[in-house]
Amino acid sequence: MTENKKNLYVLLGTSLVTQATTSLIGGIIGIGPFNDTGSMADAMIGIAGNITGAYIGIFLQVITAIVIIVLGTALYQAGKHINQTLAIIAFGLYLTEAVIHIVNQIIVVALAEISRLFLISGDASLVNMGTILYAARDFCGGITMMPFGLGAIMFYYLIMKSNVIPKWLGLWGLISVPFILVGWTLEAFNVSLPFVLYAPYVPWEWVAGIYIFIKSLREASR
Repeated sequence: MTENKKNLYVLLGTSLVTQATTSLIGGIIGIGPFNDTGSMADAMIGIAGNITGAYIGIFLQVITAIVIIVLGTALYQAGKHINQTLAIIAFGLYLTEAVIHIVNQIIVVALAEISRLFLISGDASLVNMGTILYAARDFCGGITMMPFGLGAIMFYYLIMKSNVIPKWLGLWGLISVPFILVGWTLEAFNVSLPFVLYAPYVPWEWVAGIYIFIKSLREASR
């Protein structure tokens, strides 16, 4: 393995793991825990009471968006020799995902600040604003999965054909990611599907990232 190829694999593996990790942690410590409180007012009070956690979550999600661009670049470099047109389209979709993800965090910032104002003032009209922002946040979160899902299908096919990942790992991604694409898009329009449909994909990015990273180290040592 050449030095450039080794560096590409290290970047690709690291980006996959980082993107999955920051997204998960950001969701857990941000406003995610207040999704199912039942009352919008209670949710806003909870967010305001955890304003530091909310902003840490926002920061981690912004990092996620940046890493998505880095990951898209690495995937493009790894798969472009198989089909450059497909790789360019997939990269464009990843950029779109990152932009929507950033827009979503702007919405979350607005929601966090309105929640803080509601806790201070008790102004009931802010609850309606919070409801609107919450709906916009959920919509953006669902729509983000459209460019991700389409781009991922293309990229996973390309890196499987490039032998960056083995066939079993490529097929795992190609079979499981469409459930994310369809399911989360439906979620954006208030159609909920059971989590069990998404579960097979959840560990994929960690498994693929660690596999690629270890592969780069093994190849470099030969």
